[in-house]
Amino acid sequence: MENLLVTGGAGFIGSNFIGHLINNGYGGKIICVDDFNDYYDPAIKRENVEGFISNPGFKLIEADITVIDSLRKIFSSHKIDAVLHLAARAGVRPSIKDPLLYEKVNVEGTMNLLDLCREGKIDKFIFASSSSVYGNNKKTPFSEGDNVDFPISPYAATKKSGELICYTYHHLYGINCFCLRFFTVYGPRQRPEMAIHKFVRLIEDGAEIEMYGDGTTSRDYTYIDDITSALYQCLYKVKGYQVINLGNSNPLELGSLIRLIETKTGKRAKIKRMGMQPGDVITTFADIAKARDLLGYDPSTPIEEGIEKFIEWYRSNKSG
Repeated sequence: MENLLVTGGAGFIGSNFIGHLINNGYGGKIICVDDFNDYYDPAIKRENVEGFISNPGFKLIEADITVIDSLRKIFSSHKIDAVLHLAARAGVRPSIKDPLLYEKVNVEGTMNLLDLCREGKIDKFIFASSSSVYGNNKKTPFSEGDNVDFPISPYAATKKSGELICYTYHHLYGINCFCLRFFTVYGPRQRPEMAIHKFVRLIEDGAEIEMYGDGTTSRDYTYIDDITSALYQCLYKVKGYQVINLGNSNPLELGSLIRLIETKTGKRAKIKRMGMQPGDVITTFADIAKARDLLGYDPSTPIEEGIEKFIEWYRSNKSG
């Protein structure tokens, strides 16, 4: 079994995937790298991986992917067979406020990892891209062959840049790269500023929620268990260079999402209507035919079930 380096492994997707590996008896070493930055409370991320620390197959290393000397020490002191690169500065709106930070982490950090793969002759690299690369694509559902030359946020631009860098290292050095375009992943451990987590928290507390636009914008919400299953398949099937959508292929309007959360919590939302925000896209909608073909991907969690699971998790983990 291969030794896997997971960057951003203490975050939402990373910690869920590491748990998936451990629960399924993964026999290789899992090397988790995270810098525990303050984008949200680092204590949340530490709690995400606390249950793995005693596992002999898990190693946690606190390091910043923009500091190549720190990464080089990790690569030189551990036998690494594959890299799952999830670490990134996330979020569309924050990237507009601090674009240079997003470029440094998401572009330079990705290049650091790929160059160390080149040095170490590591030929498996899985990169977390984003549905945001599609911008306000007029054609739906979004397909991997669509033109993505018009990102509308610095975050989206850095993710497209990451895909291009992956292709370059594949072309020059034969590194097998899968670039996975995630579509609004949600579920237990979701980041607290994400819509579903934030709405559930505020509605549960009887506080006001902000709804941007008229409620008709839509997202292709994708449950975390469907994503972790796909990532598991990628470990064994990454070959060549591929860009792959990972979504649910069933977008839901914002107004409908709020009503669904009201139904599942049994509470009414107090809604403050706001204007559309710069960088926000109108819709996301994944064509997942390629993922079905390459990975056997078959998302099985409808949004109604996923929201129920998230609320159950939130209520059982709510502090105070």
